[in-house]
Amino acid sequence: MSWQERIELNPEILAGKPIIKGSRIAVEFVIDLLASGWREPDVLLNYPGLTTEDIRACLAYAVSRLRAENVYPLKG
Repeated sequence: MSWQERIELNPEILAGKPIIKGSRIAVEFVIDLLASGWREPDVLLNYPGLTTEDIRACLAYAVSRLRAENVYPLKG
């Protein structure tokens, strides 16, 4: 499974932020929950429309964006 199968960018929903397909749940929101200490079972319990695959797709999307970043060292 690739994240492209579960994540979409639609300018009509949440101003084009990446969301889980078929929902209004932003990838950013899911990542924030996990970063705040929520465990996967907690997320799934509180957001029953989500699946384990959705959460993994959010993480995979985040990794792909980080890999695409260009870092330019500051010269001092």
